[in-house]
Amino acid sequence: MSKKVVDSCDHMNKVNQNVNGNTEGCEECEKEGSNWVALRMCLICGHVGCCDSSPGIHATKHHETSGHPIMIALPDRSW
Repeated sequence: MSKKVVDSCDHMNKVNQNVNGNTEGCEECEKEGSNWVALRMCLICGHVGCCDSSPGIHATKHHETSGHPIMIALPDRSW
């Protein structure tokens, strides 16, 4: 991503620089006792949800209900 795009994106102003994941795995999958493929973390509140390749699609559902626009992959988490 070019610096120009990042500098001009209004969503970047909402990123919490001190955010940490709320759980080690997908919050909803852990409650349901289900599995996930990969994890994503919301950069606004720290919600950890499963990716769109997972049955629950919880990261996307978090975005849809919260309106939080930015998440990152958590490649260094074991799953």
